[in-house]
Amino acid sequence: MVADSRIPNFRALTPAQRFAHIAQAASLTDDEVALLAQPGALSVDRANGMVENVIGTFELPLGVAGNFIVNGRDYLVPMAVEEPSVVAAASFMAKLAREGGGFEASSTGPLMRAQVQVIGITDPYGARLALLRARDQILAVANSRDKVLIGLGGGCRDIEVHVFGDTPRGAMVVMHLIVDVRDAMGANTVNTMAEAVSPLVEKLTGGTVRLRILSNLADLRLARARVRLAPAVLATRERSGEEVVEGVVDAYTFAAIDPYRAATHNKGIMNGVDPVIVATGNDWRAVEAGAHAYACRSGRYSSLTTWEKDRAGALVGTIEMPMPVGLVGGATKTHPLARLALKILDVKSAQELGEVAVAVGLAQNLGALRALATEGIQRGHMALHARNIALVAGATGDEIDSVARQMAAEHDVRTDRAVALLEALRKK
Repeated sequence: MVADSRIPNFRALTPAQRFAHIAQAASLTDDEVALLAQPGALSVDRANGMVENVIGTFELPLGVAGNFIVNGRDYLVPMAVEEPSVVAAASFMAKLAREGGGFEASSTGPLMRAQVQVIGITDPYGARLALLRARDQILAVANSRDKVLIGLGGGCRDIEVHVFGDTPRGAMVVMHLIVDVRDAMGANTVNTMAEAVSPLVEKLTGGTVRLRILSNLADLRLARARVRLAPAVLATRERSGEEVVEGVVDAYTFAAIDPYRAATHNKGIMNGVDPVIVATGNDWRAVEAGAHAYACRSGRYSSLTTWEKDRAGALVGTIEMPMPVGLVGGATKTHPLARLALKILDVKSAQELGEVAVAVGLAQNLGALRALATEGIQRGHMALHARNIALVAGATGDEIDSVARQMAAEHDVRTDRAVALLEALRKK
């Protein structure tokens, strides 16, 4: 367990110094230190066992966001991401949130849905009732497929039956299996159960089963987070905290009413969530699909977060979204760095991982809204992006920071300017 997630002056350290700090804080073994210290931790042989047609591996920067307190506990949060400013913004907003106690989080049970599609029936409502009447029989068949899950306290808990009486392909009945998957993401489990019950479903309805597949709209597997920040915490050199609060609420309201803004607003949330999901070896596409589908649950695409001002004038932010993540199975077990990231994060359950991930998403969203409501998004982002441009221009070692600092100071972050600065630097 991390005693303190604060990592002061982390940005000023070299990668080796940062790594040494995290290795000590997370109690990494010598073997784990060696794994993370060298590139290519995922061998080609191991990659070849994970996916098809492997020709090599592809790496992303792995950073650590500090300062996070969730439900009173400190976390160091590994984030695998290529975009500048993401890790910095999450860490800084978590630092501001610490002053009010950090983030509060909660989650529902790890319930996933599997869908069984039935076609070729003339009495869809009668078929629905036939399935509901046979609920216990269906559950018994589903649960016969995974004794290990049952032993862990999970299993198929219930069924739902949805009728689509008039489709271009005729009447359609879709049965949902509601499955407690415990600490797994659960895709393989629920898919196996859906296939197992299909013969019984056909017998009960007289129809033909087509698709038997999980739904990534995991609306029964939600994670939530809340944060409260006093105005004084949010103040900048140019604006009072009260002005920042008003600006953030106005920016959120824009996203709540306009899907064009909401798409970018929610992308910013996922800038925080996805890197945690990727670093821990989870299925970020599943999380993305569920998040954006959930953002449409009212019938109109809208914000995944809310930002309000309470009676004392403090800013209160909340987030709620599906979080189908796991600690067992898939790349969480086979990818060496995913296992290492989970050790650094030190979560005890998939639900806890989901709660930390949405807290990071909420922090990232706050960072973006605060910037938009004050100096604009480009000032801070371009200052960090300047390092990338310096690399493109051919800078190496200390040259990278020198060229990046000069471009940021000039507010002129361009490749040709980086080339000119690099040439001048080398002449000296």
